[in-house]
Amino acid sequence: MEAPARSPDGSEQCPQGRELVASSTGSTLCISSSRSESVWTGSAARSRWDIYRKPLVVVAVGVATFLFGVVITSLACFLKEHKKVYKMSGPAFLSLGLMLLVCGLVWIPIIRKKQKQRQKSQFLQSLKSFFFNR
Repeated sequence: MEAPARSPDGSEQCPQGRELVASSTGSTLCISSSRSESVWTGSAARSRWDIYRKPLVVVAVGVATFLFGVVITSLACFLKEHKKVYKMSGPAFLSLGLMLLVCGLVWIPIIRKKQKQRQKSQFLQSLKSFFFNR
């Protein structure tokens, strides 16, 4: 069994399966060299908020931007001064908000599909280990 890797000065230790990288400041960094520590294959159970946080933030920002675009576009109808600015920026915010909204809404089913694939993979791995490790 190998001993944990040490930095050149012997002060810092890194877990196994990691590489040491020296930076310009003289300290060392631990960088993972295996894909087994990926987000999708982590052994710790993650909450729904941890899984869906990013797409929900994208959806919320998209809705807010879209509504801001609606307000700006409607100002072009009611206000006479700066009408050209409202007519140009309103549709830009509308399209940007709609794009973010759609991206977030498409991201959620992709995450669900990856979660199901991960569960199937773990089930098949356990079956394989059960039958072949006898």
